[in-house]
Amino acid sequence: MLANSSVCAALPASDIDRAKKFYQESLGLKISKEDPGGIEFECGSGTSLMVYPSGFAGTNKATAAAWEVVDIEAEMSGLRSKGVTFEDYDLPELKTENGVATFGNEKAAWFKDSEGNILAISQSI
Repeated sequence: MLANSSVCAALPASDIDRAKKFYQESLGLKISKEDPGGIEFECGSGTSLMVYPSGFAGTNKATAAAWEVVDIEAEMSGLRSKGVTFEDYDLPELKTENGVATFGNEKAAWFKDSEGNILAISQSI
């Protein structure tokens, strides 16, 4: 059934123009399609991210979308230079140091978009 179909993350935006600016300017994503139903941004390996108008933006308290990166520190530096702020967590199951959590063979960092959605980047180590 769905095992052979591509998938696209879809994120709500309470202010679609503000979200468009964030994804273009802060994350460097390019628009592949835009209509009244939302904006689709190109990502790596033929994947995409959809942002659509909704009053429920920022209500999810878990990671909504994540990118796999080659060098998490370099990505964080680039994103910070664009004004992105990384979250720090001190939970029993998750602790970050300078915005990065390490577990097993993976490093990950989380940040919020302009709409309050929680996004992440991760690197296999």
